[in-house]
Amino acid sequence: MCTSVHALFLRELKTRFGEYRLGYLWALLEPLAHMVVMLGILGYLMHRAMPDISFPLFFICGIVPYSLFSNVATRALNAMEANRGLFSYRPVHPVDAVLARTLLEQLIQMTCFIVVLSGLWLMGEPMSFDDIPIAITIWLALAVLSQGIGFIFMVLGSSFKAADKLLPILIRPLYFASGVMFPLHVIPPDYRWLVDWNPLLHAFELMRHALSPSYPLYGVSHGYLWLCALVCMFCGLLLYKGREPAMLRS
Repeated sequence: MCTSVHALFLRELKTRFGEYRLGYLWALLEPLAHMVVMLGILGYLMHRAMPDISFPLFFICGIVPYSLFSNVATRALNAMEANRGLFSYRPVHPVDAVLARTLLEQLIQMTCFIVVLSGLWLMGEPMSFDDIPIAITIWLALAVLSQGIGFIFMVLGSSFKAADKLLPILIRPLYFASGVMFPLHVIPPDYRWLVDWNPLLHAFELMRHALSPSYPLYGVSHGYLWLCALVCMFCGLLLYKGREPAMLRS
């Protein structure tokens, strides 16, 4: 399995970025450019609205983890179709294809996160590195959650023709319900139940607190984040195991 995933990983890397003049550097430049533009547009407007954390750090701790979740889910959706011709080889299974795609996306987003945080630190943005182990566990939980959703989306994408159009539309509202652009504490306590079910919101708020301890936390927990991540992974693997024979026959 490891050999198949490694080979498919290299194939995916070359397919996505090998033809560009900047080569594999484009894998980082594309998401970095998006973040720089968003920071430029919103930073001037929002820097006074976040008294407990700098807005660039607040925004990066939301947009990069959200991009990880969104990109893993949407890339996994078409993993089966993009590699269908390879499944005639017995060592290659659909799970290998989705792992190769999602691991590449996780590597890209993790590298972007490290690069941007390093840049902000060099520019003098206040942040703390005392809770880096906690930040790593939050990232791992988010990666497990994203991978589990990726397995579910892969099965749905191979089973229903309309899934590749419908599912990306369904996850877009999560951008506004996950606290990418707003802190949880601005929502009145009586209305927080509308968004605090969302494990992405827990991940973003916990990440901000880990890198800026003065950032306040209200009603979020590591336990809930990991519970959602493990449940999604279990459901994704269970669904894949039950549908694998039908996926290979289709």
